[in-house]
Amino acid sequence: MGRKGQMKDYTISSKYLDEDMQLKVYTPENFSPLYKYHFCIMQDGNDYYQMGRAATLSDELHSDHDIENTIFIGIHYNDRYDRQDKYHPDGKKQGDYINFLIREVVPFLDEELPGFSMGRGRTLAGDSLAGTLALMTAARFPNIFGNVIMQSPYVDAHVMEYIQSIKDFSSLTVYHTIGNEETDVKTTNGDRKDFLTPNLELRDYLDKQSLSYVFYELEGDHTWGSWQKDFKRALVTIFGKED
Repeated sequence: MGRKGQMKDYTISSKYLDEDMQLKVYTPENFSPLYKYHFCIMQDGNDYYQMGRAATLSDELHSDHDIENTIFIGIHYNDRYDRQDKYHPDGKKQGDYINFLIREVVPFLDEELPGFSMGRGRTLAGDSLAGTLALMTAARFPNIFGNVIMQSPYVDAHVMEYIQSIKDFSSLTVYHTIGNEETDVKTTNGDRKDFLTPNLELRDYLDKQSLSYVFYELEGDHTWGSWQKDFKRALVTIFGKED
């Protein structure tokens, strides 16, 4: 069964990362430059397309009129060590990657595609470390990225300190999930960490802030088996049509 929408690859020669970065852009059926679209910018982009079934969900949710007009943008990593460098809060390329998002990806998308050109029209999505990156970036630049989908984000003392330093969350909408079995997760460097407890601490903090915040504790572990089942609800929560 063929896709209803259309996938197109773009390349940005990033001066911040000093490499060519590929964007996989999926536009829905009946896409037209006459309309405006929300942007769902997914880190771990290939994973979201392949295991998260982002294109299939786009077809389904647009056909059923369950979400507003939305374009999906996937940005991937080179390997797991490159992912660590770009997404981890202490990663040596994280600052450069955030600059890439803000100063290269957003202007490129605004030039190439009919978006809203404001924070509420742009969503950063990510799982695990990519979810951490999404939250930290949007919390600091809510006028650029107004929405976050974070599935099982990595949370440590650095992340909590960073989030607690943010003065105003009122422009943000955050969708946050964690699995109830995520108590012994193997990380890229081989360590094993409890993701559940710090995520619940983050939930308790965000729940008291002035933002639009949705949280679910899932039945499941730190894998795409859990995230894929949850992704449809995440998309409807963020992009669902208002009654």
